Amino acid sequence: MEVLRFIAHYGIHFILPIGIAFFFYKSSFKNSLFILWAGILIDIDHLLADPIFDSMRCSIGFHPLHSYWMIGIYLLLVFIPKTRLIGLALCIHILADAMDCLFL
Repeated sequence: MEVLRFIAHYGIHFILPIGIAFFFYKSSFKNSLFILWAGILIDIDHLLADPIFDSMRCSIGFHPLHSYWMIGIYLLLVFIPKTRLIGLALCIHILADAMDCLFL
């Protein structure tokens, strides 16, 4: 089960963005992919937790940038053309973490 959890979590973080960049942002594939991958940077808020990493902790609702208020903001960003890609990157990150929480 841990292997499936690992594959699901990191597959969403790294493989899903490749598919999205390829199918929806083909003309700017590289730049789009790097922005989508950069969504993982919201994990910086893990530095505020003690311990910093706990494999049995659900990030959603625990860390500040993973709060329900922030998730709402990330969803709003998807609907604004100029921030769509960033919002999508952040939503993909939240999806990966939510999937991880389902395995707990």
